[in-house]
Amino acid sequence: MANTQMKPAAALLLFLNFCMYVIVLGIGAWAMNRAIDYGFIIGPGFKLPAHFSPIYFPMGNAATGFFVTFAMLAGVVGVASAIAGINHIRSWNASSLPSAASIAGVAWTFTLLAMGFACKEIELEIRNARLVRMKIQVSFNTTR
Repeated sequence: MANTQMKPAAALLLFLNFCMYVIVLGIGAWAMNRAIDYGFIIGPGFKLPAHFSPIYFPMGNAATGFFVTFAMLAGVVGVASAIAGINHIRSWNASSLPSAASIAGVAWTFTLLAMGFACKEIELEIRNARLVRMKIQVSFNTTR
């Protein structure tokens, strides 16, 4: 890469992207923990509820479980893409660019999928205030 004056700008954008994916992971982890703690209790003496779903969330609506799951996947892959981006900024040559770009493309695709589920959850109109913040983060990650 001959253009080394872009290195500080790329590092700043990479840091911001990393922070946003960590925020998505934090809120998604909170939602997943709450769903596990307050979800269905299934044991030897209990029957399955009539409308059992393994992705049941006590807050939100039918799309919440899918949204949180794919947002967390996007967050994990986004953090991995930030690590690949750090490696590319350190070496700053053409041989490190394809790996960083490919994992960034995968992270962006997962983020688009999570944004689709966020749109569906907004359309169904029952939401949690904390999950609204995660939807904003996911939507902002897709517009970069």
